[in-house]
Amino acid sequence: MSFQSSDFDDDGDVMSEINMTPLVDVMLVLLIIFIITVPVINHAVKLDLPKASSQKEEIKPEKINLSINADGGLSWNGESVALDALDARLGTTAALQPQPELHLRVDKHAEYDHVAQLLSAASRHGLGKVAFVTEPAKN
Repeated sequence: MSFQSSDFDDDGDVMSEINMTPLVDVMLVLLIIFIITVPVINHAVKLDLPKASSQKEEIKPEKINLSINADGGLSWNGESVALDALDARLGTTAALQPQPELHLRVDKHAEYDHVAQLLSAASRHGLGKVAFVTEPAKN
């Protein structure tokens, strides 16, 4: 009695080819699934959103030009001011937010005592931003 199987060739060797039909069926099913789902995933609502920057907006403080001439006279932004009126102006300026910067121009022949009194008054009122304005040396 002899049994013959269809899995064997006539020579009695084992068949070594891969059956591609199930693999093709799986690939076709996956392709159909992707074709159906991709348009649903990409569906989005168009919105016109505002643009914002991540940088903090800085408000630049006001600049006040204070000048001391050779005889000790004071000027506030080009306007002459008495020493007692200066104290009141410094008080109102110190209350501003942000605090203004004081740009101090001093004549080279002015006494240091006038500069020291001005700096002391500014410090008393809490004004900490004082800049000394100079002119470049001429050669």
